[in-house]
Amino acid sequence: MNHLTTAFSTGITAFIATNLDDIVILLLFFSQINGLLRRRHIVAGQYLGFAALVLACLPGFFGSLLLPRPWIGLLGLVPIAIGLNRLLNQTEDMPVEAQAVDQTERPWYAGFLSPQAYGVAAVTFANGGDNIGIYVPLFAHSAWEELLVILSVFFSLVGVWCYTAFQLTRLPVMAEILAHYGNQLVPFVLVGLGGLILIDSHTLENRSLATLALVVGGLVLLMLFRNAERTVSRS
Repeated sequence: MNHLTTAFSTGITAFIATNLDDIVILLLFFSQINGLLRRRHIVAGQYLGFAALVLACLPGFFGSLLLPRPWIGLLGLVPIAIGLNRLLNQTEDMPVEAQAVDQTERPWYAGFLSPQAYGVAAVTFANGGDNIGIYVPLFAHSAWEELLVILSVFFSLVGVWCYTAFQLTRLPVMAEILAHYGNQLVPFVLVGLGGLILIDSHTLENRSLATLALVVGGLVLLMLFRNAERTVSRS
């Protein structure tokens, strides 16, 4: 019983240590709620992204090899692409009435099937370099019962994290700041996050991966510029 208690406290400590920055990302996402991005999309995306992180770390429990961290760092291109897309395609929010209709017509599980949720999940997964570095050895040194306790703690705290971030956006001061600067801030935060992931994962120190990142990034940027030009010409 003592080792299960230890696993419980270890799970809380490991989650908090690796997900403090996620609070900031969640704050920004919740500040962007509009006709397309809803609360259910953010919560579903956070759970999907975190579940993908856990699955990526489970080979450590079974003693298998994992992809080298520099290759995982290529996922930093995902938040960069999302941030640039938001920067080049600023859209206005839908009216509140339209939001209310959409929320009542769609079931709760629809959030897991939306592209908005997948976008949030991609950012969550790409930001999980620290998680992978800590979870792999943690899982590798855990027994089955301990692993179940740790995973239960992790997925419970994901919900707590989402609830905390959403409540923070409802504070008058926080809500006013996010309302004025959220739309302008989010693209730069996502691009900066992607850059930090690439640097922290030592991806750019590998010439082959740096070249691959440059080529993929250039293609993505070209596509975004073309989409932006089409949007401008249609308007």
